[in-house]
Amino acid sequence: MSFYDPISSLLGSWAAELSLPGILLRIALAVGLSSIIGCERARKRHSAGLRTFILITMGACITMMIDRGLDLTGSGHIYLMSAAVIIAIAIISSNSLVFSSRNQIKGLTTAVAMWACGILGLTIGAGQYTIVLVSFAATMIILSFLTGAEIWLKNRSNYFEVHLELKDAYYLQNFITTIRKLNLKIDDIEVNPAYHNSGLSVYSIAISIGSEELKKYKTHEEIIEALSSLEYIYHIEEII
Repeated sequence: MSFYDPISSLLGSWAAELSLPGILLRIALAVGLSSIIGCERARKRHSAGLRTFILITMGACITMMIDRGLDLTGSGHIYLMSAAVIIAIAIISSNSLVFSSRNQIKGLTTAVAMWACGILGLTIGAGQYTIVLVSFAATMIILSFLTGAEIWLKNRSNYFEVHLELKDAYYLQNFITTIRKLNLKIDDIEVNPAYHNSGLSVYSIAISIGSEELKKYKTHEEIIEALSSLEYIYHIEEII
């Protein structure tokens, strides 16, 4: 049973065919939608910008159109080029990840967004316009409007990780004692070797909130702000 696309039916048979107007529509749609996603990422100063998203989406769209064209010849063509594009985009996306000196992985959302844009491009190339527009709308909602919700959920979690810079390794025991007095539990401590010659003792520390009172009234930000007032702490921040 073939999939019924309401938008394709509304536009007419030319939109579903691999004719010149249909090809131009799909490329224009790929460029237009990926431009919006690319602008959203570039506006937030992420590693992959406008041109990257456009080229990935347009390339995937063209690849799918080529596969569809070969399939229409009746030769039993398998969509190997489209499959290869998804693998290639996954590799490119993984290369956009950045591992900072604070044990943070940056660019993960952008990498996944690039992969999603590749799939969006394939869907455009297949002429499934309804799926394209619904998927695009969902992608924009996730990227633009769920950031605040994600931050709120993380800030209310019973578990968080901090980047801690002490003026001397001697003060680590003092810090552990303070954490216990606050009814917090240290789950893991790792020395950060990137700051070996900085004169500071730097750690990545996983903390869980054991106190019911803290769970109700204190956010991660408030707990870290209180800890930052300790005189032997040079710097402390949450690893997100």
